Amino acid sequence: MKAQIFFFTLFRGEKVGQDSFGNIYYKTRRFWKKERRWVIYKGLTEASKVPPEWFGWLHFTNDAPLFSKPHPWVKAHTPNLSGTKSAYIYPSSIKEIPKRQIYGIKFWTPDSMNETKERNE
Repeated sequence: MKAQIFFFTLFRGEKVGQDSFGNIYYKTRRFWKKERRWVIYKGLTEASKVPPEWFGWLHFTNDAPLFSKPHPWVKAHTPNLSGTKSAYIYPSSIKEIPKRQIYGIKFWTPDSMNETKERNE
């Protein structure tokens, strides 16, 4: 964390809460003309780590974070996993080629077309 953010948070910030990822949310104290809201991320600074209830609060959509009971079909919030080992790899991806070679799937090549013609003749 940068020193100026640390001191601004220390002298002017008021802690509002903490989410399940360990991010801490602050707002300015009352003597400022316009309220400011910010988040101190735990670990890597990644905006997709902010859950929906805190996202609305940060962007002045809600006066307080919404902690209502979610519907049974709502999944838990997960941050963006692109570029990590947990990222989704679709079946036709180039990264899946080694797995296909393990399972014995052969890829088409121009030479394989000639071999097929020779077998049919």
